[in-house]
Amino acid sequence: MLENFRGFSVNDPFGRKWDVELRWYQNAISIRHADAIDCKYYISSLDERRELVVSLPHPALLALAGKVAHELTDAWVIRLAGLHVQHMITTWEDMDKTIAVPSTAAMEAYHQALEQAAAEVALTRR
Repeated sequence: MLENFRGFSVNDPFGRKWDVELRWYQNAISIRHADAIDCKYYISSLDERRELVVSLPHPALLALAGKVAHELTDAWVIRLAGLHVQHMITTWEDMDKTIAVPSTAAMEAYHQALEQAAAEVALTRR
């Protein structure tokens, strides 16, 4: 599991290492009139630099937060988006897109991964 969701490295299926840096996150209504939270990343390898926006639909976030009884916080949104970026790079899925929108099922899987990682950390601290 990622330790720092604002800056991390991940390898793609082709053996290249990508450095990922969160630049900003904000409500997308203010920039593109979308009911979503946008997280913008700069991703770079040795020979390439890209911008990537992960757009988390606000209604899906609210539904997920209610379903899993988790408060909708900035930190949680950044973690969900960071795991989506990690997934995109490791699978090369949707890497042709400038704005990527994870499915509700994907966001739920990312939440479950976060919960599992937190439980494992709690067990090691005992």
